[in-house]
Amino acid sequence: MDKKQKLIQRMLELQRTFIAYERQQGVNLQDYYCPESGHTLKDYRQEYAALATQVIDLAHEEKGSKR
Repeated sequence: MDKKQKLIQRMLELQRTFIAYERQQGVNLQDYYCPESGHTLKDYRQEYAALATQVIDLAHEEKGSKR
């Protein structure tokens, strides 16, 4: 599996975790934007955004384009 596919797999894992949490607990703004230490969603947004950026960069590399 290439790097881009591994990144996408991790993004999907994060999405599944978020969806499961949302269905069980519901998500309020504090949970999403300022989760406490040890919270299921701690660092979710930051990690997902970083992974998405890496995937975009790799896609641009493959096509020889720029952002």
